[in-house]
Amino acid sequence: MWLLPQNHPLRRMFAGVTEHTFMATLGVTDTQLIDYLSDLLSRFLHIDDLYRLRDTDGRPIVEVVDMLLEVQKLPKEGRTAREFHRHVGDFTLFWTGIFPETLERRRTPVRKDSFVDYCAQGKRSYFLASTFDDEKLRDESRVLRRLSNDFELCAYGLTQVRREWERK
Repeated sequence: MWLLPQNHPLRRMFAGVTEHTFMATLGVTDTQLIDYLSDLLSRFLHIDDLYRLRDTDGRPIVEVVDMLLEVQKLPKEGRTAREFHRHVGDFTLFWTGIFPETLERRRTPVRKDSFVDYCAQGKRSYFLASTFDDEKLRDESRVLRRLSNDFELCAYGLTQVRREWERK
């Protein structure tokens, strides 16, 4: 997973804008949720992380439908299935919140994702990822459950984050 260094100006900008938008504008004070969202923006700057899931042949998986088909091949237990579900949640939230206009372009008859409801699938994927009961993952599981429950609010908040950074 690729991540900007903590002191990188873009990472600091994402953290500041996300915190301001969620706390001041939306009244969301869950710092773990806000940190998760700003880290998501930092991670997805790099295309290799946006499309980090690979099929069995090692090719990047670029559509949600294919991600879901691939996760069905994995054992139900374990970190790998959890990471796939978490990534589907992150992927759908990113496109829904940051680039909602792109979703319309992605809905063409030649794409499998034209039939996917990104909001519903994101909520479902975050929920599934949150159900893995591992002591080390409890804090993140709580955040993933919150993302599942408040997917629409988080997508709206990320849309506002984008508007704010575009003004800067």
